Amino acid sequence: MKKLLSIFAVASIIFPSVSFAHQASGGGFLAGLSHPVLGFDHLLAMLSVGVLSAQLGGKSLWLVPASFVSIMLIGGVMGLNNIPLISVEMGISLSVLALGIALTIEKKLAPFLAMCFVGFFAIFHGYAHGLEMPQLASPIAYVVGFISGTAGIHIVGVLVGRFASKSTNGAQFLRYLGAGIAGIGFHLIVM
Repeated sequence: MKKLLSIFAVASIIFPSVSFAHQASGGGFLAGLSHPVLGFDHLLAMLSVGVLSAQLGGKSLWLVPASFVSIMLIGGVMGLNNIPLISVEMGISLSVLALGIALTIEKKLAPFLAMCFVGFFAIFHGYAHGLEMPQLASPIAYVVGFISGTAGIHIVGVLVGRFASKSTNGAQFLRYLGAGIAGIGFHLIVM
């Protein structure tokens, strides 16, 4: 996992355009699925949401990712209808930084606060998805794709968090993972 994260980090530094998925063309399910999965900024934020929900445990395990997906859909509708939202890319980059920091400090948040925290950033991610929908041949398939991709990444994050919680050095690993994600978020902001 560390090696894979290092490869992604180096690739995003050398090829910064790889970090943004907001250049996809085409239509349908695979285009929607590829947006969160191949967009490094989306991938890190959504993975962090899953890990954060696992760190919080209890009802947060499903409430936090579900709130992200739900509010992301609202952002998608905003983007689809060209409702103005400033600094979308900055909001996405800030989400990577803030979520990475949240993993690093591993403070227990109340489920409602965690839902608000991830929901704020979900607006930006959804907006970026929504901006692409009008260009697509099949917007419904695209929506199903980006929801599936997002949920899948959240599940992977939950599994990483749950596995780490059962490991001897799991908490330390998650702090390092969070610090790495926050560092990449910082890089995305300043580049």
